[in-house]
Amino acid sequence: MSMQRPTSSNTSVPDTSAPGAGRGRRGFGGKPDAGPKAKFSQLTPYLLEHKGALVVAVILSLIGAGASLAQPMVVGNVITAVRAKQDLSGIIIALIAITLASAIASGLMYYVLAKSGEGVVLSARQKLAHKLLRLPIVEYDLRRTGDLVSRVGSDTTLLRAALTQGLVDAAGGVIIFVGSVIAMAIIDPLLLGLTLLMISVAVASIGFSARRIRSATTKAQARVGDMAASVERALSAVRTIRAARAELRETDHINNEAKQAYEQGVKIAAINAWITPIGGLAANGAFMVVLGVGGYRVAAGQTDVASLITFILLMFLMIRPVGQAFGAYSSVQSALGALARIQEIVDLPLETEDEVAHAPVARKANNKTAIEFKKVKFAYAATDASTPAPTILDGISFKIERGTRVAIVGPSGSGKSTTLSLIERFYEPQAGDILLDGQSVRGISRNDLRAQIGYVEQDAPVLAGSIRDNLLIGKPNATDKELKKVLDEVNLSEVLKRNKKGLSAEVGEQGIMLSGGERQRLAIARALLAAPPILLLDESTSSLDGLNEQRMREAIDAVAKNRTMIVIAHRLSTVVDSDQIIVMEKGKIVGSGTHHELLKSTPLYKELAATQMLD
Repeated sequence: MSMQRPTSSNTSVPDTSAPGAGRGRRGFGGKPDAGPKAKFSQLTPYLLEHKGALVVAVILSLIGAGASLAQPMVVGNVITAVRAKQDLSGIIIALIAITLASAIASGLMYYVLAKSGEGVVLSARQKLAHKLLRLPIVEYDLRRTGDLVSRVGSDTTLLRAALTQGLVDAAGGVIIFVGSVIAMAIIDPLLLGLTLLMISVAVASIGFSARRIRSATTKAQARVGDMAASVERALSAVRTIRAARAELRETDHINNEAKQAYEQGVKIAAINAWITPIGGLAANGAFMVVLGVGGYRVAAGQTDVASLITFILLMFLMIRPVGQAFGAYSSVQSALGALARIQEIVDLPLETEDEVAHAPVARKANNKTAIEFKKVKFAYAATDASTPAPTILDGISFKIERGTRVAIVGPSGSGKSTTLSLIERFYEPQAGDILLDGQSVRGISRNDLRAQIGYVEQDAPVLAGSIRDNLLIGKPNATDKELKKVLDEVNLSEVLKRNKKGLSAEVGEQGIMLSGGERQRLAIARALLAAPPILLLDESTSSLDGLNEQRMREAIDAVAKNRTMIVIAHRLSTVVDSDQIIVMEKGKIVGSGTHHELLKSTPLYKELAATQMLD
């Protein structure tokens, strides 16, 4: 499936100027989309991954069912033997053995099922983890991080219930139910008919109510996802919230989401509260009818006490799998509600699914152009179907020669960061083409393309963990010597000196233990470590002071040799010596040339330079 989509399916921009950036599928405060509904057939693959254990569980369930069916018969024989004053030792030993066999088989079965249930949860989480890091970038623009985390955490746990709360036990339950009915029919067909009548009314009532559980569970899990997203949002900006004294407002927002999740949970509880007493009422009603009618028949000499007691024991034995079936149905409906949210992610295409097999790109030594844009047009999806999507890039064309340093400048929202995202193939243009060494990037696998590009994002993200962990993302097999060298190149050696752990020093969540400039330099070091032939730097010096900015420029000068570099900058002082400067405004290129050429030819650039006292 091609990733080149019409405007309506290309989504929000990856920066704060994007329409709808950071917005979930529901929009701001809107209701969740209906979403797909899961079928039991979609749960089957998860179960079949543990078919060996499930077969063992079924066998144990059948053993337990057989032992359970034998118990009422043996009890009846005990009563008969007592009345006949026969020896009870053999019958009692048999009853004890059967009871122990039933208990052991049940215990083993539930252990196997519990283990398999954990396996189902593990499998679902692994599939989600595999998918979540490989989705098209547009999906992250559409969804909220907290909701995705909720699907991996809380949604997957509900799959366990589908297996551990009666689904496989239904095999033994069928045997118990059928065996009990046959035995009860032999003992007293009239009492059996009255019992089945009571149970049938309960089954019809419960079946009508239980169908609502799946829908209620889906909504409840969506609300839990909303709450998790709100918590994640608040925690990720907790310093900003504290500084703005907005704790109460954010707490109220989270509490509101939690309340909505609570209300959905109460609805599920109400449905289950209706189901549970109906089952109990049916069982008690059947018992009282059997006891009354059966007692009359015993008094009338139409049956004996041993047969009546055996029938009552069989009746309770028969009712148990019916109750299990109600519980299993309710659990499966809840699991299918959660599975719908899981499958929504699992069924999404991977970022690379639109690619065909490509041979690794061979860089052409005689091709002077490293990157070329040919009339590239790009727009993100409109957040409102009635509002046309804004055009971010409007047919831009430019060439970047190999081994040169090119700067892209312009006002915020002019499309600078989007240009780099298109080079990385995070998005696909609606029109035009992008070439790498004369070859369309659509003909290059993303893996091969990105292997040639070092990319430092505008926000310079730093992952929780150590300095070493962050650097090894760029080059997993790098030695400590290489890591220290690249840190020295970006003037970050002092970070190692101030902590005795050196490369093992923790940087904190989102790199909070580093300054803004240190985070940027660490991100640049990570990109430089892999020594890519092309470097994309998006506002890479925005958080540096004058001294460190100068040192960073010297480091970039050193690594820029024999390398193509594209730098986005607001501070023109960092790019005035670039081989080429491209000036963008409102998605168009309004000027291109050197600093001195642009001062003469491009009013916007002259204005920017004058503002920064560079004219």
